[in-house]
Amino acid sequence: MQFDFGTDRPIFLQIAEGIEDAILSGAFEEEGQIPSITEFSVHYKINPATANKGINLLTDKGIVYKKRGVGMFVSRGAVEKLRGERREQFFENYIENLAHEAKRLGITVAEVVRMIERSFEK
Repeated sequence: MQFDFGTDRPIFLQIAEGIEDAILSGAFEEEGQIPSITEFSVHYKINPATANKGINLLTDKGIVYKKRGVGMFVSRGAVEKLRGERREQFFENYIENLAHEAKRLGITVAEVVRMIERSFEK
């Protein structure tokens, strides 16, 4: 996980997204343990409260859960939940803008599909 301390994006959000990315890539498996708040804070030299805030975001979303006295674990179904969220974000952040711009330029749906297929071939 890499954090950009020079950006306006809060570190706790970067932590949450980094853990999500690790879950999606299989680095943290469902029902598997993730590093503790202390491990995050020591390894990345950040305030434990910042690490806690990032992990709490994932707890609130049901992505991770706490086993009292043991640590934090990835919830069953977290991968599918994250994929669904990321797909919706992908649609909102990319596809809607792409469709809007294509309409402005008079590009048909078929042409957009061909362009996307061409980019997949690269």
